[in-house]
Amino acid sequence: MVTTQKKFGVKDQICYLFGDVGGSFVNLYVDAYFLVFCTYVLGISTYFMGTLFLIARIWDAINDPLIGSIPDRHILGKSGDRFKPYIKLFMLPLALSGVLCFTNVSGFAGFWKHAWVCFAYIAYGMCYTGASMPYGSLATVITSDPVENAKLSRARSFGGAIVGILLSLVPQFIYDKNTNPVPMAFFVIAIVFGLGSILAYTILLAGSTERIHYEVKKDEYKYSEVLANCLHNRPLIGCMVAAVGFLFYNTGFGQIASYMFKEYYHDTSIITFASLITMPLMLLIFPFIPKLVRRFGKVGSVLYPCLLGCIISGILFFVPIQNPWIYLVINAVAVVGPMCYALNCWAIVSDCIEYHEYKFGQRANGSIYSIYTFSRKIGSALASAFASYSLGFIGYVSGVNEQTAEVAGRIRYLVTAVPLIACILICVGLGLIFNLKKEESVKIHEELETRHAK
Repeated sequence: MVTTQKKFGVKDQICYLFGDVGGSFVNLYVDAYFLVFCTYVLGISTYFMGTLFLIARIWDAINDPLIGSIPDRHILGKSGDRFKPYIKLFMLPLALSGVLCFTNVSGFAGFWKHAWVCFAYIAYGMCYTGASMPYGSLATVITSDPVENAKLSRARSFGGAIVGILLSLVPQFIYDKNTNPVPMAFFVIAIVFGLGSILAYTILLAGSTERIHYEVKKDEYKYSEVLANCLHNRPLIGCMVAAVGFLFYNTGFGQIASYMFKEYYHDTSIITFASLITMPLMLLIFPFIPKLVRRFGKVGSVLYPCLLGCIISGILFFVPIQNPWIYLVINAVAVVGPMCYALNCWAIVSDCIEYHEYKFGQRANGSIYSIYTFSRKIGSALASAFASYSLGFIGYVSGVNEQTAEVAGRIRYLVTAVPLIACILICVGLGLIFNLKKEESVKIHEELETRHAK
């Protein structure tokens, strides 16, 4: 293993942040509005969309480890960089796939319309995997220091939050004054976000440095062995369960929250504030993440806020809040737990990678990272399927501009259930399964540093 001496600094954090901005421009937009576009504009049934989400996300979860392990075995180009060339390869197709998802094909015949939706969504999923897998693994070769890893993790999460601010403005353009969808607006925004994605990835590639260059001998690398050993990596399994919970919230809430504000509160303009209200909390938490990690460890700084989130989310589920602004404030406090997880999760994954190398002697950053993202895709698949199937189950009718009051009330139950389920799963994953304490993480890191020096 060879480590360059270029010092880690603020530039690394800022440029790494832009990598998440690039992926989020496409990922968050598709996650939040593809279902809305297909049901309202294309008139496709929620049951079809639920089936598509389930099949596509499961396939996505399966190919994550397959694609994510490629950089561990093959280096593109002559730069010696292991992950940056793969990001460059996939960033343009990712931007294009987002545009395809929001192309208005309502004039197509039934079969071809459904075929287009399937093609566009699956293409998007594979392109996002191609760009996001090496991006996530990139953090492990920028630095091996735990505190610096925590800084990269919070920077990455803040990158997505920046896009979230822009995403909060989307409802102002995709709905008219009568809350009816504007098909062309979906398409134009997809183009703008695609260009933003390309620009952000370009900044990441220009300003990031792969300091750690490690060799993986092809005759010694056995992917099947890496997979088998992951079954005995308890911290990784706990982290994966927590990831399912977080993605259940991140994807599920993003997809169906707009339905609640449109049908239950009858005001789509509130969707903008629903996204923006969490930003002051994130800005408040952001600078304290490294200090909290030093004091309580990465897991402790997530677990306690999620326990509080379980209580508050439970109250919101059982007690209807008639005033949307009061609901927004209470819900913002409830999701502090998932927010803390978002700021720390990538640093926690780095601990799982180090634990794997410590216990099994295998340096396979890309492979293990992609196995972790497998759980994220499963969580996203479950959330998308839950949202789509549940909407159909409660009586939602696609292509209709306004639902009945009874259906609107059921939508409220669906939306408030998502954060509750998410917080419970995060607490189970990090509180009951994840067994790597702060002191053990420090010991493992020091031991690996000694090994690498030898």
